[in-house]
Amino acid sequence: MAVSPEVLDHALDLFRGLGPIRVGRMFSGMGLYVEDDVMFCMITSGGTIYMKSDDATGPKFVTAGSEPFTYSRATGDRQVKSLMSLPDSAVDDPDEAVEWARLSIGPARVAAEKKRVEKARKAAKKPKI
Repeated sequence: MAVSPEVLDHALDLFRGLGPIRVGRMFSGMGLYVEDDVMFCMITSGGTIYMKSDDATGPKFVTAGSEPFTYSRATGDRQVKSLMSLPDSAVDDPDEAVEWARLSIGPARVAAEKKRVEKARKAAKKPKI
């Protein structure tokens, strides 16, 4: 099941204050990106909006009632604490949603830089033809 166009449009409206946002597919959901490759938000096929988080921002999300992204595996449920649900109070409030998004951009930049470094490292290891 994919993210519905209505849910995607709503999320894009919520975060419009950030400026240009790129949308990319992620598993059965969507990722929202700023600065080309900085994924600050994930939307699940069920319509839940998750924000990028880290050890410094996670407690702020928890205090606001957010929960980590959770999925099931054969070995049990797995929580991904680097993705926290957008607090309920921000789901229909673009000003508050943008505040949470700005908080998420820091951890998202760090994750994007790690991916860039890893990609460059792998490319450097490939034999040249």
